[in-house]
Amino acid sequence: MLSKQAHRQASRSITDALSSERVSRDRTRRGARGRKRKLLAWAFMLPFFLVNFVVVLGPSLSTFYYAFTDWSGIGVAHFVGLANFEHLLHDIDFHQALIYNLLWVVMFLTVPIAMGLVGAFLLSQIKRFQMFFRAVYFIPYVIASVVNAAIWQQLLDPQQGLAFVLDRFGIHLLDNVYFFGDKKLALASVAFVDNWHFWGFLVVIYLSAMQAIDPELYNSARVDGANRWRQFYHITLPGIRPVLGLSLLLVTVWSLLVFEYPFIITQGGPAGATQVMTILLYKNAFALNEAGYAAAMGLCVSILAAIVASIFVFIRRKGVEI
Repeated sequence: MLSKQAHRQASRSITDALSSERVSRDRTRRGARGRKRKLLAWAFMLPFFLVNFVVVLGPSLSTFYYAFTDWSGIGVAHFVGLANFEHLLHDIDFHQALIYNLLWVVMFLTVPIAMGLVGAFLLSQIKRFQMFFRAVYFIPYVIASVVNAAIWQQLLDPQQGLAFVLDRFGIHLLDNVYFFGDKKLALASVAFVDNWHFWGFLVVIYLSAMQAIDPELYNSARVDGANRWRQFYHITLPGIRPVLGLSLLLVTVWSLLVFEYPFIITQGGPAGATQVMTILLYKNAFALNEAGYAAAMGLCVSILAAIVASIFVFIRRKGVEI
């Protein structure tokens, strides 16, 4: 009896050992296949990584180095430590440019976002000609920035634009109003032109998000007597919250890095009234030949944008809905 039991235990032990060996072999094979897939994926990614390194990472690292040097843009760069950053702390022009960028952020986190939401919601309520209106809204976004800027410079020109046309009808509302030449109006006027070109993009992405919301939710809300505003607030906004949060992040970062419209229309004028940080950086690098100082300025701008993006990612990871 004992010998039979011992034989059974030995058989079980052999079976278990064989099973463990099979499992181990299967795991090894799966691990080998997984490693091959990872190596293959990295092999496909390597060319793009190299291009990214040459085009993005390489210049970024060089900018980081030059930020700690006194460099004119040509010749040898002399290491000066934190001197450029100490200069930034006392640079009135940089402080003023930072304020203009923050004002730009505030303007673009309110006006185009609100216009995009309202436009997308109204467009989502119609069925006929929706593609036509979507294309009309999006056309300004695909027109070259130089063309957009030239159009609005002509329209807002006090000598030959809207003011001239209104004068011919006896309306002198815009007489002596210099939208791009008045320090008090210049920044808001340039932001208006940028907003005109940009808000259609927000309409399209918000509309795409709204169309993914279950229509039955709106039907139930209408049955319960909810008006358009309540539908928008209680159904539409929660339904597009991820897209809305992402757009807020993008608009904030883009506003901190804005360059083209202020530079094309006013070159930072009049008297520095539209001189945002990137224009000040450009002037220091290419007009004043202070490339090292401009690199330090660019590094600060990039760090500021990275902080905003990091805060957004941190909030999302904590599960807080934006």
